[in-house]
Amino acid sequence: MNHEQGSMDKALASVWATGQRPSRVQRKGRYLPESMRHPGKMLPAIAAQVISACTRPGDCVLDPMCGIGTTLVEAIHLGRNATGMEYERHFAQMAADNVRHAQRQGATGTAEVVCGDAHTVTTALSGLRGRVALVLTSPPYGSHTHGQVRSGRDNGGGKLLKWDHRYSHDRGNLAHHHLDGLLHGVGRILGGSAELLRPGGVLAVTVRPIRVKGELIDLPGRLIETAEQAGLVLTGRFAALLCGLRNGGLVTRASFFQMLETRRVRERGLPACVTAHEDLLVFQPVRDLPGSMS
Repeated sequence: MNHEQGSMDKALASVWATGQRPSRVQRKGRYLPESMRHPGKMLPAIAAQVISACTRPGDCVLDPMCGIGTTLVEAIHLGRNATGMEYERHFAQMAADNVRHAQRQGATGTAEVVCGDAHTVTTALSGLRGRVALVLTSPPYGSHTHGQVRSGRDNGGGKLLKWDHRYSHDRGNLAHHHLDGLLHGVGRILGGSAELLRPGGVLAVTVRPIRVKGELIDLPGRLIETAEQAGLVLTGRFAALLCGLRNGGLVTRASFFQMLETRRVRERGLPACVTAHEDLLVFQPVRDLPGSMS
């Protein structure tokens, strides 16, 4: 176990209180308002805690699926240097704008955003080989998510309105693949990103269970299997809360559609709860483990 991973184990409990403030409050002022257009944003508090635990100031952080640049923004605010790749050009531009916004606010790290296909991360970012202390990313959850919603209760009894819920209309985007294809693609990206890690570096992924047509899918478990096939070994697993903690109870941050889907499942007589946490999965390449012959 390297110094950074050892520090992480000592610094963090198995459950993190990362949802004390709603996500929109965590982003307000720190990110540009148009960032809300992305349907699957990483929670800033999760990114900041992982980066603080796994790296030191001046270290290099990589996000191969960076979206609006949450990993990059939190890294440079903590004095780290960061690189992100993003498939969609408009989101890549948004990430770059958020980086510049953070620097205007006094962030001391540096960051670059590369627009491209993360399947090519090893060659596209070959200059980072052996330099990356932490890869931190989150996969898409399909072609669309809950996005922004205005229910009948909010608009005087009118029809339900939904917007900013699609990652892309480009069928080449990994988000459009079925679950098996999505996992295969994510495995390739994780394996390629791991090639850029310095000795002892770690790869962290935030992921949560999802429902597909009402069925609960253990996406964290499937991703662990996928990562193992890509030459990675799970070395840590933490629960990052999406809900708040108040007076010994939980304050839900669940979306309208999460609540709706949970109610529908319960009406069918099945036990169901809204998602209250993300799994943070921490991996290291097999080659870096004691006794490895690679």
